[in-house]
Amino acid sequence: MYGQEARIPGTYAANCLLARKLAEQDVRFIQLYHMGWDHHGGLPAGIKKLTHQTDQPTAALIQDLKQRGLLDDTLVIWGGEFGRTSFSQGQLTKDDYGRDHHPGCYTMWMAGGGIKPGMVYGETDELGYNVATNPVHVHDFQATLLHLLGIDHEQLTFKYQGRRFRLTDVHGQVVRDILA
Repeated sequence: MYGQEARIPGTYAANCLLARKLAEQDVRFIQLYHMGWDHHGGLPAGIKKLTHQTDQPTAALIQDLKQRGLLDDTLVIWGGEFGRTSFSQGQLTKDDYGRDHHPGCYTMWMAGGGIKPGMVYGETDELGYNVATNPVHVHDFQATLLHLLGIDHEQLTFKYQGRRFRLTDVHGQVVRDILA
């Protein structure tokens, strides 16, 4: 179900299977990391390789959690710290090009743990460069994540240099439209 690479310790596929096993043991936080997504060049070959390594195991993890009754209380988040521009970077050839960082528009997906399934929230313009509808600031994402974990982001404070700070600063609204 997770693919042939699940038999090789340390691969993303093996780590997805391990994540399911950890979730079964009530481990509260599990992070999987996959390197190599920074395609300033070599995008066509690189993205094909990475999606081959991640698509099947990720889908298997979601399906496995659901079949075992674990998805309802397990929040799965897939994302990075920024998106990619929609236009080419570097030398453009028929078989090779890259894309630069784009912190203003990026995609994340979430499953389980109180999220409405099968929906899209937010949209970019036709060039994929600017947010067109339903922007979600990182503070909104953090507020929503904390809400799903049962924590009021306005009450979660920490003391630093004699002052109390919120993780979401003085911003952040729970994105209620995505909640189940």
